Amino acid sequence: MIEFRNVSKLSGCKSIINNMNLKIEKGEIVILIGPSGCGKTTTLKMINKLIKPSSGEILINNKNIESEDTIKLRRNMGYVIQQTGLLPHLTVKENIELIPSLEKVHAEKIANRTRELLNMVGMDPDEYMNKYPNELSGGQQQRVGITRAFAMDPEVILMDEPFSALDPVTRNQLQDEVFNIQQHIKKTIVFVTHDMNEALKLADRICIIENGSVVQYDTPENILKNPANDFVKNFMGKNKIWNQPEFIKAKDIMIKNPVKSSGERTLLQAISIMKTNHVDSLLIVNDKNTLDGIITLKEISNSVDNNIKLKDIMARQLITAYEEDSIVDVIEKIEKENVSNIPITDKKSKLVGLITKSSLLSVLSTQLLNKEVNK
Repeated sequence: MIEFRNVSKLSGCKSIINNMNLKIEKGEIVILIGPSGCGKTTTLKMINKLIKPSSGEILINNKNIESEDTIKLRRNMGYVIQQTGLLPHLTVKENIELIPSLEKVHAEKIANRTRELLNMVGMDPDEYMNKYPNELSGGQQQRVGITRAFAMDPEVILMDEPFSALDPVTRNQLQDEVFNIQQHIKKTIVFVTHDMNEALKLADRICIIENGSVVQYDTPENILKNPANDFVKNFMGKNKIWNQPEFIKAKDIMIKNPVKSSGERTLLQAISIMKTNHVDSLLIVNDKNTLDGIITLKEISNSVDNNIKLKDIMARQLITAYEEDSIVDVIEKIEKENVSNIPITDKKSKLVGLITKSSLLSVLSTQLLNKEVNK
């Protein structure tokens, strides 16, 4: 969709962007983030030719934007900035409909689109369409700015720190609204921010920039788990992943070698294995390591025959979780099902680990302690 090929930008002798290679897929929200002066806004502005690269190519749908008509290119992109950019002498309706009118879109279509978009950002058209920007709060003005960006139904939306001047409550509301709008219309959104929490909340992929160079470009989950270097690690913040528990998977915290046994073993043998390993249950697997059942002290105490095979008395109705399930889902399942442990399997039901209440408590308490130490 959008591709940077060996793009550099010089300002005098100073290098602003260094040989940037970046590919943004259609329908993604990509966040550009980094410290002040790193080049993220310059990168954004090169997409709509507000700034021209010194070298390299920028392509949209495989076409070099250098050869595209600049006015037409910009009119087919939504652009949202921190100051909203609303024209103060125009009403909300007139601000939203300005570009569609210039493009001679049918009046009825424009009017319907305006009402649809205002409803989408939670503003009653009948109440707000004829108001002027100075009659709106900062959050309402930014909602109108977002609405205007979507007015021409563009493929690409550029957003340059659009919420940084807003109070935290309004900011969170607008982040949610952008996310929800994106779920319905799937535009390609390039979004500049300096706030990592905002990036984690919105992004499909995050591009971390340092001194004009891309140091890591990946999904939020992969960046949290596998920072490319110390700069990324420090920029993200210590223990940042624990502020985003939905990115923590069962496989990240599970006991990777749970005590297990074959269903062909006898009860007497099972008791010996449990004593040796100091556990009160055994996971039963077949020769392909597929989880078949579990034997606990309850089944053992109910049996009088020590030679009976485990497969004949094991519990087969198991509460399990997949290795890709989030820690949030696992905790909810433990609470809902009132179980003390959950075997973890892959999609083919092969046993890969175990999460117990005690191991979960140990992991969470360790992270809490680390947070307190690092404050």
